[in-house]
Amino acid sequence: MGLAPLSAHGPTPQKADETIMISAPPEAVWKILADFGGIAGWHPLVKKATATGNEAGAERVLTLEKGEVKEGLDEADAGAMRLAYRLSQENIEALPVSFYTATIEVKPAAGGSEVAWSARFYRGDTSNFPPDELNDEAAVAAMTDFVKQGLEGLKAKAGGQ
Repeated sequence: MGLAPLSAHGPTPQKADETIMISAPPEAVWKILADFGGIAGWHPLVKKATATGNEAGAERVLTLEKGEVKEGLDEADAGAMRLAYRLSQENIEALPVSFYTATIEVKPAAGGSEVAWSARFYRGDTSNFPPDELNDEAAVAAMTDFVKQGLEGLKAKAGGQ
C-alpha cells in the first residue's frame, strides 16, 4: 500500500543500446566514425557539425532540428575502433536529456562489421515530477531514435546492405 519505490526519488539513468550489421570492412566503417566532426555527413538528424579535432579532449557542436548540443570526446581508440563521448552542454529543446555518455564501437563480423552504439542518459527535467516532454519516456524515445537513425545513416554512408 506504500508509494512506488521511485516516486520520491530523483531520476534514474536510462539507456539506449542498439547494434547494426554493415557489409563493409570494419576499417572502412571506423574511418567514417573516427572523424568526430564528420557526423553530419552520415547522421540524418544532424544538420551541421563542427569539431575541434579527433582526439580525446576534442569538442563538437551538433546542429539538430531544434537547436545545438555540445559534446566532448573522451576516447578515440583506433585499435579498439571505439569512440566514447559525452554531452557537455545540454539543450533540452534539441534533445530532451540533461546529460549523456555514449560509446560507438566497430567489431569485425561475418560479412563485414557490427556497430554497437550505447548511450546512458538522464531525462531533460531531473525533478521528481517532470513534464511529459522531459520525462524518462521522452528521453528514451529521443535517444533511441537518435541512435537508430544514426546507425542507419552510417550503414548507408559505408555502403552496407
